[in-house]
Amino acid sequence: MLGQKRIPSREGGVEIVVEELATRMVRCGHEVTCYNRRGHHVGGKQFDEKSRKEYQGVRLKSVFTIDKKGLAAMTASVSAAICASLGNYDVVHFHAEGPCAMIWLPKLFGKKCVATIHGLDHQRAKWGGFAKRYILFGEKMAVKYADEIIVLSDNVKQYFWNTYKRETNYIPNGVNRAERRLADIIKEKYDLEKDEYILYLGRIVPEKGIHYLIDAYMQLETDKRLVIAGGASDTDEYYSKLKEKCNGKDNIIFTGFVKGQELEELYSNAYLYVLPSDLEGMPLSLLEAMSYGNCCVVSDIDECASVVEDRALVFKKSDITDLKEKLEFALEHMDEIDRYRTEAADFVCNKYNWDKVVQETIILYEKEK
Repeated sequence: MLGQKRIPSREGGVEIVVEELATRMVRCGHEVTCYNRRGHHVGGKQFDEKSRKEYQGVRLKSVFTIDKKGLAAMTASVSAAICASLGNYDVVHFHAEGPCAMIWLPKLFGKKCVATIHGLDHQRAKWGGFAKRYILFGEKMAVKYADEIIVLSDNVKQYFWNTYKRETNYIPNGVNRAERRLADIIKEKYDLEKDEYILYLGRIVPEKGIHYLIDAYMQLETDKRLVIAGGASDTDEYYSKLKEKCNGKDNIIFTGFVKGQELEELYSNAYLYVLPSDLEGMPLSLLEAMSYGNCCVVSDIDECASVVEDRALVFKKSDITDLKEKLEFALEHMDEIDRYRTEAADFVCNKYNWDKVVQETIILYEKEK
């Protein structure tokens, strides 16, 4: 597998997916190698960990990487594709569109190649110029050379058919049932108690629509605080603009990158979880939030609405007024919030199961052309 930053890691949804697939496939008796990038953690040097050669039975290999915005993903995927082409592998699994620019190389060496399109990355606001063109090139290479393409939503499946007349396989992400935690670390660090805050947790990138959430929140009359949890992902300028927008208000907290118990406590004790995205692949943070029994407020893009069905509050994409109204409703109707919470965890954990995802992926690996 290649295309992820590194595993084990929570630097993004791709990393979580690769870790779940790889470790579970090993437990099923398969041999798995993951090619990790070199370079610093997206959350900052303080999150760097010593390079490993093995994780839960998965072989890890670090590849040459130029650790600069726009170059890290490209150089690492080129290096990994060369290594995978020369390795003794039955299948090479590419994750995300950009890395698929090199999918032709292991094909040239007779490997079966599978691509997972985690989202239409060339549409993401953080990429422009050469990076956007390179990612779109990767998408076209996946269409041309991948033996099988996996997509995470019906919307993206339809996109590949309408654009390229290419059949794809819908295999969504999974989620693990979560264990709720008391507010210990977050009480000490941020003075946060249960039900005292509205939470966004994910990457701080423009397409996540965090600016809509801040604008809507600042129009509310509430004593609940807003917590923005997550690190920038080649988007330091956007992160800075969000902080400027908040103008130092002490009721809006930016935690930076979070993991481990702190992350679990933030999910466990939120009054609401909000995902106001304009663009998604399949939002793992939303699955996780529901697995903790959260009432969620999401935009009406298909990638969010199809996940929650009728188990969450949905607002019109990019519509600050509608988002504000949904937040006001949630603040005024605790009984409705409790109903959504009661149903959320069982619903999402039954609907999105990692073991099923792994079995469906292995079937694709073994499928004859």
